[in-house]
Amino acid sequence: MSSEGKTPEPTGQVSDALKDNWVDRFAPVASRPYLRLSRADRPIGTWLLLIPCWWGLVLAMLHDRQASWHDLWIFCGCAIGAFLMRGAGCTWNDISDRDIDGKVARTRSRPIPSGQVSPKQAALWMIVQALVSLAVLLTFNTAAIVLGVLSLIPVAVYPFAKRFTWWPQVFLGLAFNWGALLAWTAHTGSLSAPALYLYVAGIVWTLFYDTIYAHQDTEDDALIGVKSTARLFGSQTPTWLSRFLAGTVTLLGIAVIAAALNPLNNPLALFVALAGVMAMGWHLLWQLQKFNPDDNAVLLKVFRSNRDAGLIPLLFFAVALLV
Repeated sequence: MSSEGKTPEPTGQVSDALKDNWVDRFAPVASRPYLRLSRADRPIGTWLLLIPCWWGLVLAMLHDRQASWHDLWIFCGCAIGAFLMRGAGCTWNDISDRDIDGKVARTRSRPIPSGQVSPKQAALWMIVQALVSLAVLLTFNTAAIVLGVLSLIPVAVYPFAKRFTWWPQVFLGLAFNWGALLAWTAHTGSLSAPALYLYVAGIVWTLFYDTIYAHQDTEDDALIGVKSTARLFGSQTPTWLSRFLAGTVTLLGIAVIAAALNPLNNPLALFVALAGVMAMGWHLLWQLQKFNPDDNAVLLKVFRSNRDAGLIPLLFFAVALLV
């Protein structure tokens, strides 16, 4: 992986992109700046947006013990939508932060500050991604469509949150975990308590992983006046991460219990689903033990490991459907 603060590669590669990623190796040259805007060369964000969607869908299926071929489309549609809306959201973020990104070592190689794409071109790319995502959303039920449209509010606000609050990670959590509400509703037709518990659990999880991520930029953020939980917590970050870990596990466990409290379920299904929550908790504990605010390579590795952390309970939830 390229070191932090490195100037853009002649190829235009972004400094914190995965080494030998498919965009830089295989994508047509003309498309690469736009795919980099969408973070297609850094897929972890798509996973973190998608996993709460899949949590919501599978827990909804566990709740009512019903499944149909449309659920398979919801599963696939969420994946398509997560890729597109993560891309649109990241493009909006880069448009909004174009004057900040050039001053931060980790972000100055992004397409807009490095001159690969103009703000106008980026805006057009954002609209294209949003429209295709809307086409997917329109295949869901009316309640889910309404929720999908409302999700644009936290997405629009997030890039500006670090300018007015020390807790921008909360706004990221509001946006990134909205899919839990949407996917639950796409299956059931309405919101209910388990989905809300799941949503809040996801927000707390976001506070955990994005605080780790934000520690990469604390020095630059301090110089330019950008706020974050990493700067707010400072040396107390491990204590706060412990709290977020406990909150994530507790709230996710409550969501599972609320979803599985159905006469159609049996105690074994609940046990299996809760085992998945505990397994995720152990993974988060491993991350906490690896946390080192002075090593950006470790911070990035730990942050990226949250894909696996989120997939662990999903696997257990899927098994619970079968028992």
